[in-house]
Amino acid sequence: MDPSRNFENRLRAETDPALAVSGEVPRLIDEWQEVPKLWDAARFECDNRGGEPGQFIFTGSATPRDDKRPMHSGAGRFAKLRMDTMTLFELGKSSGAVKLSGIISGKKFNGAFGSLDSASIAECVVRGGWPAAVGHDARAASAMAKRYIDIVAEEDLSRVDGSRRDPEKVKAVIESLARNESTLATLKTLVADLGGEVSRQTASSYISLLARVNFVRDIPAWNPAMRSPVHLRESKKHHLADPSLAAAALGATPETLLLDFKTLGLLFESLALHDLWVYAQANGMGLYHYHDSRDLEVDAVIAAPGGTWIPIEVKLSSAQIEEASDSLVAVEKRMVAAGNNPPVSKVAIIGFGSQAYVTDRGVQVVPLDVLAP
Repeated sequence: MDPSRNFENRLRAETDPALAVSGEVPRLIDEWQEVPKLWDAARFECDNRGGEPGQFIFTGSATPRDDKRPMHSGAGRFAKLRMDTMTLFELGKSSGAVKLSGIISGKKFNGAFGSLDSASIAECVVRGGWPAAVGHDARAASAMAKRYIDIVAEEDLSRVDGSRRDPEKVKAVIESLARNESTLATLKTLVADLGGEVSRQTASSYISLLARVNFVRDIPAWNPAMRSPVHLRESKKHHLADPSLAAAALGATPETLLLDFKTLGLLFESLALHDLWVYAQANGMGLYHYHDSRDLEVDAVIAAPGGTWIPIEVKLSSAQIEEASDSLVAVEKRMVAAGNNPPVSKVAIIGFGSQAYVTDRGVQVVPLDVLAP
C-alpha cells in the first residue's frame, strides 16, 4: 500500500478489507495492526489462491489491541518474524571473518583481527543500528533515537489499548531500564530506582506495553533440561531493542561514555547481545541468559532444543579474557557434572584489543567486529 495515500488506504481497509488485499502480489501492508481485519482477509485470500507462499508481507510496530485481535491465529498460513535494527555486520562494521555457524559446527577460528577501539565502540553504541542513521554522524543518529523515545512515550503506548499514559512516567521507566541495561534487575529494583515516582503496578504495566511495541526485548533464562538438578533463576533479562535507545535515554554521547567505562561496558554488552540475538536466530537457535542458585552466571547462552549450547561472556577489553574464561569454564563444569551435554564451544566476545584465537582453556575469543551469522 502506498504510504503517501495513508488516509485513503486506511479507509479502504476498514470499509472493505477484502478489496485492500486484492490485486498483484507480493503485497506489503504496513502497520496492519491498525486494521486487524486485514489479517483475516489475507488468510481467506491465501486459501482462495491455493496457499502459494509469499503473497502477503504484513509489517507492524506493535501487537494489535486486545479488542481488535484477528479471529484466526494464522497457524499454517503466516510465518512470524521479528525485524531488528541492523547488526555491525549489516552496517559494514564487521569483517564477518568469524561465522557463528562455524562455531556452532565446532570450527575453531584464529587470526581475525578486530579494528574497534574504545572510541569507535562508544560511537557504535550511540549510533545504533537504525537504517535511517546510515550516513549521519553520531549526534544526528542519537537525535533519531531520542525522537523515537518521545514518540513511544507520547503516542505509541496509548495506542496499544486506547488508554492514556503519562509520557513523563513512561520516560522515567525507560530511563530506569536504561540504567539497568545488561543486568538482571527485578521489578522491585526498578521501582526502587525510580524513587517512588512510579508505582510497582504502573511500572510493570509500562514494561509489558513497551514489550508489545517492540521497544523492550526480554532475554529468557536458559532451561537446558526438565529434570536437571541445576537450579536456575527463571527471571527474564530486560533489554531495550537497540543499544542507542539506552544511550539516548541516559543522555550519553561518545565523549561522555569514554569518561565512564562501566557504563560503556554495559552498553557494549547490550550491543553484543543485540547482534548475537540476530545471528542466533539466523542459525535456528535461541539466545538466553544463565544465572544459577549459586550465583554462577554467564552473559548469554546460544542453544537449540536438541541439546547444542554455547555459553558466552561479553567483555569490553582483552584484559578481561581470563575473567571471562573463569565463568565459562565454571558453567561448563557445573552443567556437565549435572549430566548435560558439554558445550560445542565456549566463547568470549571482546570489544577491543584482541584477535580471534582459542585459549589454552578452550575458550574461543572473538572480537565483535569480526563476527557474522
